[in-house]
Amino acid sequence: MYLLIVFLPLLGSSVAGFFGRFLGSEGSAIMTTTCVSFSSILSFIAFYEVAPGASACYLRIAPWISSEMFDASWGFLFDSPTVVMLIVVTSISSLVHLYSISYMSEDPHSPRFMCYLSIPTFFMPMLVTGDNSLQLFLGWEGVGLASYLLIHFWFTRLQADKAATKAMPVNRVGDFGLAPGISGRFTLFQTVDSSTIFARASAPRNSWISCNMRLNAITLICILLLIGAAGKSAQIGSHTWSPDAMEGPTPVSASIHAATMVTAGVFMIARCSPLFEYPPMALIVITSAGATTSFLAATTGILQNDLKRVIAYSTCSQLGYMIFACGISNYSVSVFHLMNHAFFKALLFLSAGSVIHAMSDEQDMRKMGGLASSFPFTYAMMLMGSLSLIGFPFPTGFYSKDVILELAYTKYTISGNFAFWLGSVSVLFTSYYSFRSLFLTFLVPTNSFGRDILRCHDAPIPMAIPLILLALGSLFVGYLAKDMMIGLGTHFWANSPFVLPKNEILAESEFAAPTITKLIPIPFSTSGASVAYNVNPVADQFQRAFQTSTFCNRLYSFFNKRWFFDQVFNDFLVRSFLRFGYEVSFEALDKGAIEILGPYGISYTFRRLAERISQLQSGFVYHYAFAMLLGSTLFVTFYRMWDSLSSWVDNRSSFIFLVSSFYNNKSSQE
Repeated sequence: MYLLIVFLPLLGSSVAGFFGRFLGSEGSAIMTTTCVSFSSILSFIAFYEVAPGASACYLRIAPWISSEMFDASWGFLFDSPTVVMLIVVTSISSLVHLYSISYMSEDPHSPRFMCYLSIPTFFMPMLVTGDNSLQLFLGWEGVGLASYLLIHFWFTRLQADKAATKAMPVNRVGDFGLAPGISGRFTLFQTVDSSTIFARASAPRNSWISCNMRLNAITLICILLLIGAAGKSAQIGSHTWSPDAMEGPTPVSASIHAATMVTAGVFMIARCSPLFEYPPMALIVITSAGATTSFLAATTGILQNDLKRVIAYSTCSQLGYMIFACGISNYSVSVFHLMNHAFFKALLFLSAGSVIHAMSDEQDMRKMGGLASSFPFTYAMMLMGSLSLIGFPFPTGFYSKDVILELAYTKYTISGNFAFWLGSVSVLFTSYYSFRSLFLTFLVPTNSFGRDILRCHDAPIPMAIPLILLALGSLFVGYLAKDMMIGLGTHFWANSPFVLPKNEILAESEFAAPTITKLIPIPFSTSGASVAYNVNPVADQFQRAFQTSTFCNRLYSFFNKRWFFDQVFNDFLVRSFLRFGYEVSFEALDKGAIEILGPYGISYTFRRLAERISQLQSGFVYHYAFAMLLGSTLFVTFYRMWDSLSSWVDNRSSFIFLVSSFYNNKSSQE
């Protein structure tokens, strides 16, 4: 049963990929949706056995790489964090598959889309169930590949092509951190098995001084792992790919940003908690990176006009909350927020897709408005998702987001207070852009084309069923799972996310945090909603005021241009790499040294040498006799004197000089 959870999505994807042309659109959709749905049902059964039943399961299938002391086997570990992630991945993916049947019904390449959509649902369980670093890395690279294929699905669209080619190298930058981190773990512990590494993590290690800081191997490894997590989970510096990924179909956005790809970095940090607990410097860096990302994404989202990009920036912001929750050593709360976030974020994306699908693929909110009467069901779904997103009391998001802020406050450190205040201010901006998108899309006077208004319709039944189920999850999952997953004294996690006793502050946040501190997010969320309601009906006046004020105009440009991250990367990194690739790699190496010293240079040298030797063929016998005598004399002379000349003659330099002389002769003749 446990193996079927992992491999059923692969079966569905393979059948749709190899036999989709014979099955057709409906057959491929039914096959993939059925496989992922059965995987979801089995995930719930595994959850009941493993987490409440306190019966973790380990399966070793076969040896993979075995060389003397190095042993990496195909093994699957099902513990509490794993089964929680399996429920998130498979249940959200099954609903996205069901939604896609109607959403992609008119696309001629629907079988290929359903094949691609099942790929991350296979690699993500492979990542979360892997018992060693190599298997985790296999799943890690697999979800990156799947994201490229899905974002690039409409490959004839230039923007989709750009977004996919941007997402791949940005994720490779993260992999430059993860791969050395995995290598460092193997160097330090002489194994890739996760349980062995975690058991030995507390052993003291040698440290060294670098840049006036005392670093040790564990600290360096944890920072490298954080770089990998930042690339996959869209943290500051590596977040630029996430909004551009909206160029793919809307089900792709829901799958990547709610269940599969962006959650991989958070899960990896939670899984490696025995490593992250010991270096305090690594925890401070994680907390700062997560808090900064939540604030950056929240301030950027307030001025975006693309409906899906607004939701994408909210994903980056919520991932920042999860990361800095790990930085304050509350991994269980981070995974709990990850689970809650998956439900309301999938609901928001699929609701936005319902609007975009009915409005002839229009995503600009300024060209919508007045759609509440035409989309009452979709409007209600987006309202539920937005309330859960901003942490409004009693929907799902409230039970995890507020706990994260309380824990940051009761950390009583500079990094904890930094995260608390940035996270609290981010609540204000999150509430603003969430309700701004609702007002611009559904409530303000319509600004749509007449043909779109006449043809628009609410979500059909196959698209409405996933929305209803996700809305139920967005309302009740947090309340139902709170005491079980993060309640005081719960044994749900069975010590899987390891926390040092000195870092355990959950009880203190529950009983010692001031009441006013616990209530801070509520006025921020309501203030953001009221500001959005009052500002957007008079947006023209505010825009004119911003244009007339120099400071406000610069501030508006700063946020609207996404903190100039894309411009800085393009001007200082991308152009430098492109220039290096052309002038050095292409001209100097490929067309220069490699061609001169490679096959082209050798063939040209011998051809020119043959031409010059052929000129010596005069046809006179005494010329040949003289050449034979001269050659014999030179041969005997060099043979006798070679011992004394060998120290002065370099064969390689002579060869390069000879080749270069022929090449220069050719250039002068041309």
